[in-house]
Amino acid sequence: MISASAMNLQLTLTTILVTFVGVFLISFMKGAFGGGFSIVGIPLLSFVMDPVTAGGLLAPLFIAMDLFALRYWKPSTWSKPDLVLLLPGLVTGIGFGYLVFRLLDHRAIAIVMAAITLSFVALWLAGGAALTSRPRSRPKAVTAGLASGVTTMVAHSGGPPLAMYLLPLGLSKEMYAGTTSMFFTVGSATKAVPWLLLARPAGAVWVLMAVCLFAIPAGVVSGWRLHARLDQRQVYRACYGLLVVAALKLLWDGVTGYLA
Repeated sequence: MISASAMNLQLTLTTILVTFVGVFLISFMKGAFGGGFSIVGIPLLSFVMDPVTAGGLLAPLFIAMDLFALRYWKPSTWSKPDLVLLLPGLVTGIGFGYLVFRLLDHRAIAIVMAAITLSFVALWLAGGAALTSRPRSRPKAVTAGLASGVTTMVAHSGGPPLAMYLLPLGLSKEMYAGTTSMFFTVGSATKAVPWLLLARPAGAVWVLMAVCLFAIPAGVVSGWRLHARLDQRQVYRACYGLLVVAALKLLWDGVTGYLA
């Protein structure tokens, strides 16, 4: 299925600049927080292309971003016990997400995910916004992985479910970012093929992808330098703040989808 927008996408200066900035911002988030907040940069792309075309364009770029980010988030920064629990659910969730995208109403999923995320942040604020440290839970990990897989496939927003599982564990800022980075490296590689089936990029989109590759190193390195300057509490507060932004974007997409 090739969307009409993908076939008609014009490589204007505005399109190139807006997409380049969006890819830089997403790469910056991956360098600073290990990934999971890609949705923060995606609204920029909606100014110059439809969401399905944007999804098809970003799918291969996510792989490049994640692989470059792993230069900084090495295996020593991965919480391997948590990844073992999370990754099977992620892969399964991406499969479900593909079916949801093709067959079901993904607007409702966006609204429900937004409501859950905002409730999670509200509970954290009600608890005094303290850093917590809770034991890991297999059922919670499986649920988080599955939900993240569905939302990363449907809306490129797998960050909230993963964060709701990882943040309460009280991992170090490096361990949190590294685990998130590896998690989404697997996710990006898994969802690339389904997304390319949903939105097969036309010639102009491939050219735009090639141009945007140059934004990735600068974005990841800039984000990683910011991460190095922030302390543990600042990183966690930033993550919770980004969760609110991601949740509001999901809510907006879901509600406006019904009103359109």
